[in-house]
Amino acid sequence: MAKQLMFYESAVPVSPARHSDACIESGTGYGFSAGANAVPLMAVEFIRAATEYAIVFTAVGDEIVPAVVLGVKGEQNLYLDADAKWQAQYVPAFVRRYPFVFSTSEDRKSLTLCIDETHKGVNHAGRGERLFDEQRKPTAYTQQVLKFLQEFQVHFERTRLFGQHVKELGVLEPMAAQVTTPKGDKIALGGFLAVSRAKLRQVPAEKLAELAKTDELELLYLHLYSMRNFNVVKDRLVGSMASESAAEAPAEAVASEAVVH
Repeated sequence: MAKQLMFYESAVPVSPARHSDACIESGTGYGFSAGANAVPLMAVEFIRAATEYAIVFTAVGDEIVPAVVLGVKGEQNLYLDADAKWQAQYVPAFVRRYPFVFSTSEDRKSLTLCIDETHKGVNHAGRGERLFDEQRKPTAYTQQVLKFLQEFQVHFERTRLFGQHVKELGVLEPMAAQVTTPKGDKIALGGFLAVSRAKLRQVPAEKLAELAKTDELELLYLHLYSMRNFNVVKDRLVGSMASESAAEAPAEAVASEAVVH
C-alpha cells in the first residue's frame, strides 16, 4: 500500500485541448481497486470508517500514514463483490476520488488536476458527465471534482501532521493478524502498525491533554476501537474461500481465528 497513486496507470493533466469532448461515465464499479489490500485514510474519516474497517498505520518513507485494511492477502480487496460493487456503506475518499488526482509542483505551491485515462468510465462518446462545455470551460461536474480534491488535499495535509504527531508519541508497534482458511492454511497479515495501549498509558498527562484539545486523542481511540473489524476482514476471506472449497470442506466444519498483537 506504499504508493499514493496505487490505482493510477496513466494520469495526465486535464485540459480543454486534450479533453474537450471527454466524458466520465458513472456506475462502472470499483474494479480498479481490486488489487489493493489497504488504502490511505484521512483523519476526518476515522469516525465513519471505524464501524466498518480496521484502521491501522503504515510507514511510508519517514511518514506515518493511517489506512484501512481491505484484504488479508497482497493485492486482495475483500470489500468488492463479483460485480465490482463496494460492500460497505462508507467508501474511503481515496477510492472515491478516482479517476481524478492532483499533481503537485516541486515547490508544493501549485496543484494540477489530472485524470487516469485508462479508467473504464473515461470516454469520448458522450456517455456520462462532460469535463468541458461547448465554450471549452470546466463544467459544473468538473468544478465539483475540483472542490472535492481541494478538500481532500486540505485533509491530506492535516492527516500528514497527525501522522507526525503519532510517530513522535512513540506509541506505535508492529502488529500481525493471522487467519486460518477453510482448507486449514494459515495466512499472516503484516506490515502494519498499531497503537500499543500500554505505551499510550505511559504518555504524560500534559501531552494527552494537548492531544485531547486537537481531537487527536479521539482518533487514537477510534483506531483502537476499529481493530475489532479484523474479524470482518477475516470473515470475508473465509466466506470467499469457503464458497470455492464447499465440496471439500462444509462451512460448518471450518475453523478460523484472527489474532492481533
